[in-house]
Amino acid sequence: MLFLILAVLSSSMVSIVMRISTDKISANISMLAVNYLVCAFLGAAYAGFDLLSVAAEGFSLMVALGAVAGVLYLAGFVLLQWSVRKNGIVLSSVFMKLGLLVPIALSLLLFGEVPTAAQVTGFVIALCAIVMINLKKEPGAKGFGMGLIILLLTGGSCDAMSKIYEVFGASALSEQFLFYTFFVALLLCAALALRNRERPGLRELVFGTLIGIPNFFSAKFLLLALTRLPAVVVYPSFSVATMLVVTVTGVVAFRERLNRLQWVALAAIVAALVLLNI
Repeated sequence: MLFLILAVLSSSMVSIVMRISTDKISANISMLAVNYLVCAFLGAAYAGFDLLSVAAEGFSLMVALGAVAGVLYLAGFVLLQWSVRKNGIVLSSVFMKLGLLVPIALSLLLFGEVPTAAQVTGFVIALCAIVMINLKKEPGAKGFGMGLIILLLTGGSCDAMSKIYEVFGASALSEQFLFYTFFVALLLCAALALRNRERPGLRELVFGTLIGIPNFFSAKFLLLALTRLPAVVVYPSFSVATMLVVTVTGVVAFRERLNRLQWVALAAIVAALVLLNI
């Protein structure tokens, strides 16, 4: 449970720092590349910079899974940006968060994890809370289309990679797995920044670093939590607890206002967390 709490706090810090950086930077992709650079460095450091142990059992599979995770990391970010422009922030945020359905489905169908009745109830409440807390009308908002479904599947598949590695990967190479995940994301993100002719300035370097540190530990602690708790508990708890921390921080620190339905959603999140962990 400790690792799950640490993963939630780390993930919340990523969102909070990104919220602070919104009106302070102009090169988003460059900032993201700096974030992945920091994550890759931390992954290498935790691996003792032993990154080419080709003779180690499971090395090739680890690199392959890390590369897939890295591609999904960046693809999720690019799709989210595209979806925000096309569908608005609300629908995009809801479908990105509903991506937790993917790792939950994998855990149920492929890995044989069976939730209790209380956990199923908590999961349903969590899904409803995700929709309610993001339920605001946007000017010109449209119904969802295939792009949002792809966003859901991409974001969910990215989250599911931790569970897939926990099941099929070598535990001794978990630090290397994180390195290759972020290294591949870094390479792709850097290529995208070069294509857009973006260069990181001082603010991008600072905020990229401040995002990269908790981003790495969020992935690390989530992977550790999955080795100790069922995915059907970890993923919904991780998602809604992060949302709870970020929302409360927004209200307290940034003086954001919630409507009545969103306050109900926060209460539902608390209830869901209790049920998920019974």
